[in-house]
Amino acid sequence: MTAVEMDMLVKRYGAATAVDGLSLTAERGQVTALLGPNGAGKTTAIEICEGFRRADGGTVRVLGLDPVRDARELKPRIGVMLQSGGVPTTARAGEFLRLVAAFYANPVDPDVLLGRLGLTEHARTPYKRLSGGQQQRLSLAAALVGRPELVFLDEPTAGLDPQARHVTWELIEELRSAGVATVLTTHYMDEAERLADQVFVVDHGRVVASGSPAELTGAERQLRFRARPGLGLDELLSALPVGSAAKESPAGHYLIEGDVQPELLATVTAWCASHGVMTEDLRIERRTLEDVFLELTGRELRA
Repeated sequence: MTAVEMDMLVKRYGAATAVDGLSLTAERGQVTALLGPNGAGKTTAIEICEGFRRADGGTVRVLGLDPVRDARELKPRIGVMLQSGGVPTTARAGEFLRLVAAFYANPVDPDVLLGRLGLTEHARTPYKRLSGGQQQRLSLAAALVGRPELVFLDEPTAGLDPQARHVTWELIEELRSAGVATVLTTHYMDEAERLADQVFVVDHGRVVASGSPAELTGAERQLRFRARPGLGLDELLSALPVGSAAKESPAGHYLIEGDVQPELLATVTAWCASHGVMTEDLRIERRTLEDVFLELTGRELRA
């Protein structure tokens, strides 16, 4: 069943259009990732789904309900993890999580979540004295303690160390196995590639690409190697099959794209050998979600 359905969603702030005809769906038992540069409209769209903002156009249904009109019925069924805020600074971690759990009919044992997220020893620590990563983990615990049917996770692993990041991934995978729908925003492309069943790339308030990570990255392979800077790539390209591409970025790091077959690999290594070029870290790999993301949204910095 569809957990979230947005159809031509629009949200404006004065003359600026943050969400401009956004349409997407998120299914139960799947992780749906919304990817996009800062200011692309991801957070605004999610806040509309959560009932925190009203859309100016289009429709949205969350678990079949209107997130504003049906808020009282919907809120006990969803979990929301905010990027920051929402916790009284003087509240102790354990008492805050138990308070949140008390709002639900069948919550997860707060002590279990504290243990899973490495917060047991900090249960009596005031929120303001927790590290940034610990505050992030407490926010995740608060989003999950009510056994939601649908959970919105906005940058859930920002600021986490590798151990905490992997525990968070395990929890998200457990949610999927339990049939929970997860809507995830992240700037970590490897995280989306690992976790997501469906990916929607959003830019300027619109979906510019969608599909599974495998569908978006495709079967195309590329050849990478390191060598001395400033190789004559035009000359190398003339020896490669038509349709190949070669670039150096950053200096001394080379990327060859095209039909990466044994013949292409042999041509590149033979060309390097004939020009006295010692290659290092020569490898063949598939395009990553980060490659696709940058192709779709550009490489320039956003304000």
